[in-house]
Amino acid sequence: MFTGIIESLGKITDLKVDRGNIDFTIESDISKELKVDQSVSHNGVCLTVTDTNNNTHTVTAVKETLDKSSLTNFSVNDLVNLERAMKLGERLDGHLVQGHVDGVAKCLGISVNEGSWIYKFEFDISNEMLLIEKGSICINGISLTVFDIAENTFKVTIIPYTYENTSFKTLKEGDIVNIEFDMIGKYLARFNK
Repeated sequence: MFTGIIESLGKITDLKVDRGNIDFTIESDISKELKVDQSVSHNGVCLTVTDTNNNTHTVTAVKETLDKSSLTNFSVNDLVNLERAMKLGERLDGHLVQGHVDGVAKCLGISVNEGSWIYKFEFDISNEMLLIEKGSICINGISLTVFDIAENTFKVTIIPYTYENTSFKTLKEGDIVNIEFDMIGKYLARFNK
């Protein structure tokens, strides 16, 4: 379980295709503190650490994960938002995030708004009941607030701190991002079926 508050920005130093899986090696400030078997959110995708070596760690993404996320778009030197699993008893600064990506969204546009950035995204319309105005969403592992929902689009605002300390600073129009809808909203939608 995660909070959507990014702890570190990592850089992919290597990736290897192994049968239907991809092994990613990432260099980051927190890699030296990680242990094999720990869960770490990588752009919102919960992946298990399979190896550590000084300032790098390795994780494996299996076919199911690759099919539902944007991880297949990663290349060497790409930046990755990282967050270790939350500790019970600590503050929950974002919202409850499982790291189980629901799908992807496409960045339709970016605008500057007096010191912040507004990003507009397009998502699968079949999930429209999972978004509410001023509700939570997780984009590439970052807990954000949704606004201006219109059919299959929504917007989020990025503050300067988040822009500078996450991979949002490299996001361009047309890029694909991982999204996880609010867990409580998903349960309510399922309950009301």
